[in-house]
Amino acid sequence: MKVLVTGGAGFIGRWVVKRLLEEGHRVWVLDNLSNGRKENLEEFLHRENLEKFVIGDIKDQKLLGELFQNKYEICYHLAASINVQDSLDDPETTFNNDVLGTFNVLEECRKHKTKMVFMSTCMVYDRAYSESGITELHPVKPASPYAGSKISGESLVLSYWHGYRLPVVVIRPFNTYGPFQKTGGEGGVVAIFIKRNLEGKTLDIYGDGRQTRDLLYVEDCARFVVEAGYQDIVNGEVLNAGTGRDLSINQLAERIADTEEQITHIPHIHPQSEIQKLLCDYSKTKALMGWKPEIPLEEGIKKTEAWIKNHLKLV
Repeated sequence: MKVLVTGGAGFIGRWVVKRLLEEGHRVWVLDNLSNGRKENLEEFLHRENLEKFVIGDIKDQKLLGELFQNKYEICYHLAASINVQDSLDDPETTFNNDVLGTFNVLEECRKHKTKMVFMSTCMVYDRAYSESGITELHPVKPASPYAGSKISGESLVLSYWHGYRLPVVVIRPFNTYGPFQKTGGEGGVVAIFIKRNLEGKTLDIYGDGRQTRDLLYVEDCARFVVEAGYQDIVNGEVLNAGTGRDLSINQLAERIADTEEQITHIPHIHPQSEIQKLLCDYSKTKALMGWKPEIPLEEGIKKTEAWIKNHLKLV
């Protein structure tokens, strides 16, 4: 198939592109490199079926119009402002990228009858109330403009399913980690902790560290993203992906740190944006797609640590 990946030079986007190329599709990538990096796609540039890597913005309607002349079967829409803290400090940028940008891409999908896989986030949810985890029917509670913009994007995307019968699916992966993730502000807690431990620095935990996360390895996430594009049964649906297992940030730090003395607690910059318990119930995704995670946390952390050790300059 002909496929467009917006945000394809980002952390998850890179793994989505890799999988699509390996499965033989003709792939176009659009990324403005605000979060993504050219280096993430370097190893694929020689692939014949990587048709084009375009450095450009989803807010550029003219550019999108030109790109969609290629008549894609699927658009994996991953391009977004992704940093929760930044969205609280600068909500306008997040809104413009995650809502207006999504509208621009949706309109091109509508004109060309291209299926859209819309990357949302588990950050739209209220905290998990029980050990059974969060289903897609769980209440949403946007605690940051990032989460609010993602919910707005979801509603817009689903309106094109109900209003135009455009094939779309909204996906909500839980906290994804793995190789190629940044270790700075917009990186994930696993990558940040691993790098700081390798450098002999403290592992700084916001608040009391009892907040929990359901950590999904990036290759499991990419498989979920890609396969959501293939299956008509998920059109018009909202789908979770996670492991069904959570652990506290304190427990995560204890697994990664070499010594207990490295673990410190610091005041939260934006405590109002913190979700105390994130635990995924992915039973709907398993029932509809047959998807389930394959990489356990212990293995995922080892793979991530090995990559960061070899790429300390890049991250």
